[in-house]
Amino acid sequence: MKAAVCYEFGKPLVIEDVEIDSPKQGEVKVRISAVAICHSDIHVLQGDWGGQTPVIAGHEASGIIEEVGEGVSGVKKGDHVVVSLLRSCGKCLYCTTGSPYICEADYAVESEGRIHSQKGDPIQVGLRTAAFAEYTIVDQSQVVVVPKEMPLDKASLLACGVITGFGAVVNTARVKPNSSVVVIGTGGVGLNAIQGAAISGAFPIIAVDLLEEKLKVARAFGASHSLNAANETELIEAVKDLTAGRGADYVFVTVGSPIAVRQSFTMLGKRGTSVIVGIPNLSATVELPVAQFIFGGPKTMTASFMGSSNLSVDVPNLVTLYQHGKLKLDELITKRYSLEHINEAIESVEKGQALRNVIMFS
Repeated sequence: MKAAVCYEFGKPLVIEDVEIDSPKQGEVKVRISAVAICHSDIHVLQGDWGGQTPVIAGHEASGIIEEVGEGVSGVKKGDHVVVSLLRSCGKCLYCTTGSPYICEADYAVESEGRIHSQKGDPIQVGLRTAAFAEYTIVDQSQVVVVPKEMPLDKASLLACGVITGFGAVVNTARVKPNSSVVVIGTGGVGLNAIQGAAISGAFPIIAVDLLEEKLKVARAFGASHSLNAANETELIEAVKDLTAGRGADYVFVTVGSPIAVRQSFTMLGKRGTSVIVGIPNLSATVELPVAQFIFGGPKTMTASFMGSSNLSVDVPNLVTLYQHGKLKLDELITKRYSLEHINEAIESVEKGQALRNVIMFS
């Protein structure tokens, strides 16, 4: 199959033929139809999170089941599916206590590897998926069947960006109607946090970003107000003004910025909750005034990984919302590219020119 392989962090990907095995016990082989470019892929390709090369990134994908291994149930050849990095064994402590998104099981598909160079050398699977390729092999828990009438380019967005932003609001924070919400960062994940807040009945919903063009888009996705983050002092005061002087009930930080994390804490009202969604450089740290956790509210700071999502429940629900015109997906796609132009697509995302660029396969 053809794949976009990273041989050196920070360098353009190489489009070449590689070998892929057949699926083994509990695994499925998926013919990729569409894969969106997420900032997490860029972190992998830049080496920000460590790892080894050669590696194939790509984890926000959709496709069609090509082959199933022994013991697979629930999916069959020909099914249209969303393909995510999330796995769940259904047996470990976290899977059995309602947190399958942090499953702690070991998976042979990761430790053994299923993709190799034509010389037989192993190629690393980036973000458990390696979807910058014509095919991938994943654990059966990583795929969710979607209706065949669901466009697969839109379906790919449900694998990460949508469930991460939307889920942070709906699953992690469980935002209640009439709560005040601030979303820092209005890229692909931030816009979906705004959608989640709007569907949850939050008000006001305050979008924060440095780029005016992105703030205009945020309004279309459900933000009631928008603020430019250029002046921190004015920003904090504006949030207080829009929340009757109290500060926000919830602040979602959807960018990987330690500065934004610190700002989120200063925006909170009493009993407010800051939710870290964007992933910064692994060495990043933040200093916070400890006393304000107690005497300022108390306040809460937490994090959301992949929107605390249960794929088998959340993806079908999001499909239904989309089919009934309640969830925006079409508007998230900036441009579609072929695999041969993936480096151009990545560069556009790095420059902040796109919400989601999608690689399409014939």
